[in-house]
Amino acid sequence: MDKKYTIKDIAALAGVSKGTVDRVLHKRGKVSETALVKVNNVLDEIDYQPNPMAKNLRINKVFKLFVLIPNVGKDSFWLPCKDGIQEFEDAYKGFGIKVENYFFDPASTASFLETARGMIALQPDAILTVPIFAKEAHVIVKECYEAGIKVSIFNNFIASDYVHNFIGQDLYQSGRVAANLLHMLLKKGHIGIIHIDEESRNATHLQEKEKGFRNYFSGLKSDNYQISTLSISHKDPVKFKATLLEFLDENENLEAMFVTISKSHLVADAIKDRKQRQLIVGYDLVDKNVHYLKNGGVNFLINQKPKEQVTLALNYLAEYFLFDKPIPSEVLLPIVIVNAESVDGYLV
Repeated sequence: MDKKYTIKDIAALAGVSKGTVDRVLHKRGKVSETALVKVNNVLDEIDYQPNPMAKNLRINKVFKLFVLIPNVGKDSFWLPCKDGIQEFEDAYKGFGIKVENYFFDPASTASFLETARGMIALQPDAILTVPIFAKEAHVIVKECYEAGIKVSIFNNFIASDYVHNFIGQDLYQSGRVAANLLHMLLKKGHIGIIHIDEESRNATHLQEKEKGFRNYFSGLKSDNYQISTLSISHKDPVKFKATLLEFLDENENLEAMFVTISKSHLVADAIKDRKQRQLIVGYDLVDKNVHYLKNGGVNFLINQKPKEQVTLALNYLAEYFLFDKPIPSEVLLPIVIVNAESVDGYLV
């Protein structure tokens, strides 16, 4: 069994004091060049590996990781994130990591700003959030940087020098994947891109998906496809259905729809009684989407795996603070296509 060397052992081997070894190991205080060389030679000889966990316990430091996500009661897509956060918290109990959850109204920029600034005032070590409002998110991540708080983001990407890392899918590429699916099903036709409940001009995730989708079809260099975009709110369900059906009536030749967020079920439900049924490609395995996927109302769903995103992001932060492990600036997850035949395997 390998010998576990103490500071006392290293000091004896190097012929210096324990205080000198401590200063070298923790890079604090002044050490003469001669003593530094002696200690480092011993460290190399014994292949010394520091124990960051012991260091953390010794200084009795608790790292605070705050998570800011949309209210799960208003958008069930985020519900798996709560489970992931709880599992992470259970795994790191006793290791000097404290997690706190905060929620904002996904329809309110004011709610996002107010909640985020309240978190910043509490001075956590890091904030993990979803920048669904691009303009406001840029403001918040800059304020975090100025306060010395690390910021990680997931699911939705924004380009910012103040963001430490991003975890999620390549949203532009996922738009291309959706386009490819419809291209395989349609040799020609009119396709609608449907944005629901989000202002696309302030939502880079919707913009990237639409760019990727349109780019795929423009790359075909074919006149066989026409693409139209509809941005629509579901705050008033009656108005939502009327607006969607009006859009379909105005575009009688519309054969398919690409729904850019996790609310494909709203579209499927609105058109379920129509004689002409459009193909639908959307996102995420929320219960109502899965219902329509299994019953033919939705053809494909792209699974963004929010639980995996949030737990991976938290693990990177924990390992950074506990073990000084570097955090990758970007981690892109696979783009997973789910249909009625494969969905049960993802619901376990």
